[in-house]
Amino acid sequence: MGPRGPPGPRCCLLLGVLGALVCGLRPAAAMAVSDERRSASPVTATQCWLVEDYAVVQECAPCSGFQAASVTECRPTGFVEKVVCSTSKRDEYKRCRSAVMEARVFWRFVGAMMGVAAVFAVLVVCRQRVLDRKALEKVRKQIESI
Repeated sequence: MGPRGPPGPRCCLLLGVLGALVCGLRPAAAMAVSDERRSASPVTATQCWLVEDYAVVQECAPCSGFQAASVTECRPTGFVEKVVCSTSKRDEYKRCRSAVMEARVFWRFVGAMMGVAAVFAVLVVCRQRVLDRKALEKVRKQIESI
């Protein structure tokens, strides 16, 4: 019992939905849609490198203009490597991350964080000056009133 009496049906429903979300339960409609997406995607069924051993034929390289338009593995990262699956002997493309690209992204992030830190350092100094001025003004008024 709460301070205003027993919880109402809305409260129980809200707690039930919240509990279902926390526990990872999904509504049936959402599960059906995600199952359709999973079964309708032919790409996941054809990627032999997920279930077989493979050898890298071509190292991780940027996608060409044609590859970017035609190979779906190019879209997420812009880099692919060519692999040959050992059992099925199929050539396939596998998306990868370039070390150069990762380094560039890392240093871009570090630069952005340094810029943000510099901006906030300037804001702290300005705020401190304002507070110091207010404190000095207050002390000056107290001295003048004596």
